Amino acid sequence: MLTKDEHEHLIMAYYHDHKTYSLTEWLLARMAKGLEDAAVRHAHHRVYRTSLMELRSLSARDLADIGLNRSMLKTAALEAADRHMAR
Repeated sequence: MLTKDEHEHLIMAYYHDHKTYSLTEWLLARMAKGLEDAAVRHAHHRVYRTSLMELRSLSARDLADIGLNRSMLKTAALEAADRHMAR
């Protein structure tokens, strides 16, 4: 349980660090975040699509050599895109 002084200190710290944005600033920040998120999703999809095309170009024997079969290609491509984006 916080003492009265600790509670007041936390409230003052919050109000001191809290910045008030105008509606325009808020809208621009939201739009920038949306564009950034869209760019990340697009990059992820591009890596997924490229990986899937490369895997689909392999023969059944080549896929077997790397431990895959045709039913696993979408999952493998998605995992590759996830790993790439996590870097």
